Amino acid sequence: MAAPFVLVLHDGSVAGYYTLSSTAVRLPELPAAAVRKLPRYPLIPATLLGRLAVDQRFQGKGYGRFLLADALHRAVRSEIASFAVIVDAKDESARRFYERESFLPLPDQPMKLFRPMSDIEALFR
Repeated sequence: MAAPFVLVLHDGSVAGYYTLSSTAVRLPELPAAAVRKLPRYPLIPATLLGRLAVDQRFQGKGYGRFLLADALHRAVRSEIASFAVIVDAKDESARRFYERESFLPLPDQPMKLFRPMSDIEALFR
């Protein structure tokens, strides 16, 4: 289950979209530096940013970054506890996009990245 968000342009064109849903990360999947500050529960709640995509006609115009910023803003505004926003990069290009936006790869899963909610909160202060 996920909540979809769609970017519709003035002419009615769908420029892109993303989904947000709840997920959990196993404590051993996270880097040691992140684990030090977390409670010792087997699963840590997180927000999954899924299926962020921009129509090919509109790529290279900043819509991907706009959608990502909107997703992070919605995630940080949520009143539900979440340690981080998690993404599953579909390919190397997507992985590089998220890394440029300060997402960090999980140690044993380089295509699965996260950005701590404390880092995201600082963006919107």
